[in-house]
Amino acid sequence: MSKRLLIVAHVPSPNTARLREAAERGARHPEVGGIEVVVKAPFETGPDDVLACDAILLGTPENLGTMSGALKDFFDRSYYPLLDKTQGLPCALYVRAGHDGTGTRRAVESIVTGLRWRWVQAPLILRGEWQEAFPERVEELAMTMAAGLEAGML
Repeated sequence: MSKRLLIVAHVPSPNTARLREAAERGARHPEVGGIEVVVKAPFETGPDDVLACDAILLGTPENLGTMSGALKDFFDRSYYPLLDKTQGLPCALYVRAGHDGTGTRRAVESIVTGLRWRWVQAPLILRGEWQEAFPERVEELAMTMAAGLEAGML
């Protein structure tokens, strides 16, 4: 039975689209097998998607010092239906932060703490001016998650 990695990422710009594509590329890496990868926009994602996954990777730009409204909407619709049903769900986050990403990280961490999901690594904050290394870092994060799922480590 394959494991499912759900990637929920808001992509309002070409660069955030590149990050989501990198996440999908990493999760589908040829050296990682037996992982079903589902990629959805936050507005298209609901509690059933989360209940059907074995791990979740969240992606958001920093908007006005916090997560995107789209990711917030996903959490608003999903929080109570998921509460007490997804404890321990392995999760990770990447943030495309034009500033420092602190508020975005704090906001998502607060929700994840309430849901009692389990961080597989500290949030990846991609700060400041765009760097060509950003997609590589997101790809590596997603590949690590997929490999961890495949190996039964997550």
